[in-house]
Amino acid sequence: MKVRIDPSWAIRLKDEFDAPYFQTLADFVKSEYKAGPCYPPGADIFNAFDLCPFEAVKVVIIGQDPYHEPGQAEGLCFSVAEGVKMPPSLVNIFKEISDDLGRPVPPSGSLRRWARQGVLLLNATLTVRAHQAASHAGHGWETFTDAAIRHVAAERDHVVFMLWGSYAQRKREMIDPERHLVLASPHPSPLSAHRGFFGNHHFSRANDYLKAHGQTPIDW
Repeated sequence: MKVRIDPSWAIRLKDEFDAPYFQTLADFVKSEYKAGPCYPPGADIFNAFDLCPFEAVKVVIIGQDPYHEPGQAEGLCFSVAEGVKMPPSLVNIFKEISDDLGRPVPPSGSLRRWARQGVLLLNATLTVRAHQAASHAGHGWETFTDAAIRHVAAERDHVVFMLWGSYAQRKREMIDPERHLVLASPHPSPLSAHRGFFGNHHFSRANDYLKAHGQTPIDW
């Protein structure tokens, strides 16, 4: 598997890339992409790491796996490629940002601009078979992405971790709340957003925390 990943991450994740489980995972992913449509495009699989260098990470948002319909996934959790209709969860994210910060909803659902400001948009599973949610779960991606979370939690200070939904909140045990800000709420999905995602003020709280620790806030 050819990897396009920022060198700062490549160094820290070398042990993962060299581990036997990752070779098994890479073989599985290659066979899946050969067998039929999978997402995101191969060149975008590591976009979360390539667009947001390790030293730049200010905020970590954790998703589950990529969108599984054509043209949506671009290697960043919750983000869709330019020109693609926003999925319901992303619509709700922008609704909360609008309510929280008074910002208009943008025309594009691509979150690359967040990534370039230091938001690590990390899905636990980095690939998926077309039309089949979670089809690549349980094959090793979670081990790899957990390692990335642990590196951020252990080597950086004052990072904001946004954990939306029960799946993301299982990652809490890897994060020291004395060292970082952990923001947890229900998932922005239409099934759960009304149970506490709306009104969580995570975006203003994140920026207040970053400013309090001498960092530039995110332009959400």
